[in-house]
Amino acid sequence: MERKLAAILAADVVGYSALMERDEAGTFDRLQAGRKELFEPEIQKRHGRIFKLMGDGLLAEFGSVVNAVECAVSLQRGLAERNANVAENERIEVRIGVNLGEVIIDGEDCYGEGVNVAARLEQLAEPGGICISGKVAREVEKKLAFTFESMGEQQVKNIAEPVRAYRVIIGGSAPPMLAKPLALPSKPSVAVLAFTNMSGDPEQEYFADGLVEDLITSLSKMPGIFVIARNSTFAYKGKAADIRQVAKELGVRYVLEGSVRKAANRLRITGQLVEGTDATHVWADKFEGAIEDIFDLQDRLTESIVGAIEPSIRRAEIERARRKRPDSLDAYDLYLRALPHAYANTPANTDEALRLLNETLLLDPNYAVAHGYLAWSYEQRFLRGGFHPDDRAAALRHAGLALSIGADDPQALCIGAFVYANISHDYENAIGALDRALKMNPNSALAFGFSALVHMFCERYERSTDDALKALRLSPFDPLNYHPYLALAWVCLFTGRFEEAAGYSTLAIQANPGFSVLHASLVASHANLGRLDAARIAAMRLLEIAPGWTISGFVRMDLVRPQLMDALADALRKAGLPD
Repeated sequence: MERKLAAILAADVVGYSALMERDEAGTFDRLQAGRKELFEPEIQKRHGRIFKLMGDGLLAEFGSVVNAVECAVSLQRGLAERNANVAENERIEVRIGVNLGEVIIDGEDCYGEGVNVAARLEQLAEPGGICISGKVAREVEKKLAFTFESMGEQQVKNIAEPVRAYRVIIGGSAPPMLAKPLALPSKPSVAVLAFTNMSGDPEQEYFADGLVEDLITSLSKMPGIFVIARNSTFAYKGKAADIRQVAKELGVRYVLEGSVRKAANRLRITGQLVEGTDATHVWADKFEGAIEDIFDLQDRLTESIVGAIEPSIRRAEIERARRKRPDSLDAYDLYLRALPHAYANTPANTDEALRLLNETLLLDPNYAVAHGYLAWSYEQRFLRGGFHPDDRAAALRHAGLALSIGADDPQALCIGAFVYANISHDYENAIGALDRALKMNPNSALAFGFSALVHMFCERYERSTDDALKALRLSPFDPLNYHPYLALAWVCLFTGRFEEAAGYSTLAIQANPGFSVLHASLVASHANLGRLDAARIAAMRLLEIAPGWTISGFVRMDLVRPQLMDALADALRKAGLPD
């Protein structure tokens, strides 16, 4: 045995198992042809030698590190030319890693860390790409025409110290994701990376991969979010990826990453959503459960994570739109700017929401969810702004457009259905639309919140309670949580559970202090409990936020059947509120 310094090139075929499963004989023939016609001649031409062949790859030794990198580039260019005339499902793509280090020569074979690092670098490369070590980059940077892009320090398997790695940018034939940055989609975009198995238990690897696949599938059902497919995101599995680089390469604004850890008979999942431009955290949480029924746990975790991600992305997108220059706003930005005003549900905010949403529809008349929020804003102004027939007609018109144009958009459906139910009292058709929305997106806190209200209006209290609790579990910090809290408060009011009604009314007010209906709910709860001092204090607060508020105006809103509205009015009079 002898030791020497050598450049090692490691190459392996991407998706070898899938290729063999699809066409074993054809794949074998194409690999053999590629090896004989491209790999062996190119390696020989640059004074290298293949010292190990595997079914899907090879290892080669070079005396010159320049020759090794030039060979790697020639191999990738040659493969690209060969693939240009081959059907996509028959193409042979490889990853290549190149390292410079000391190796042990044993007959025709080579061993040692120099070989191991090359193999690990190959695993860091993209399909069709080349990854080199920092040692290689220092040796060749002024001797070759190629440029290199830093991948930072990479912690790789069975190597104690982190390895500094670089991508080789091949002029004119870089891998597609490196050729130029991908344009961001017009809607929020997210890539879900493979979750890291922190358990040391290989069985949990399958669980983690299954969880991520479920997350991707569930997120893909949300028409308002662009989701990168699993095959692209799993290319980063096992790599210490820079989130900013991942976001740039995949052309997304947000990246979701996480980990799975087993402790005794419990599993803990952590997840974090990161904005890719500057790697700032948008959302992070942890979820855990008993491992006995692992598939049920997987379903529950998927539900919880997806439910939390949607409103988190919505908040981040609203903040992004706020930062844009007024002269660069498009329909989507105007829609995002309108959302906080629609959520607030106060007269001044409603007027601003109407202005922004009408501008949105001037730019994009078929924007279904904008029609939904415009319908809701007109409904708000109708019920709390004088009951003008024009507002009622506009609310119904835009609700109808949201339901028709947005037939495949659960967000547009649920908002349009809520407005339609509130104004027309045609609960059956509204509930049908809400159920369609929930079937399309069973993890939508927004849809569950609106559904809870509509079922409460038509006195289906058990379903209302179930949907309200589901909305709160899916998105505990949603700005629209006053919807499920209001539904729960009124269910309790109408079933004589006044203490609970007061508690839910208080939580609703905390979520939206400016919405007068919530304060009226708290006044009625205290009055029904005989706490007249507390009821009067709540009434004063109501009149502070809505100085012209009257009991008759409240009753005219006609939110529930007349007997129930009259019962609320009687309770409100006990607190001294004006008729």
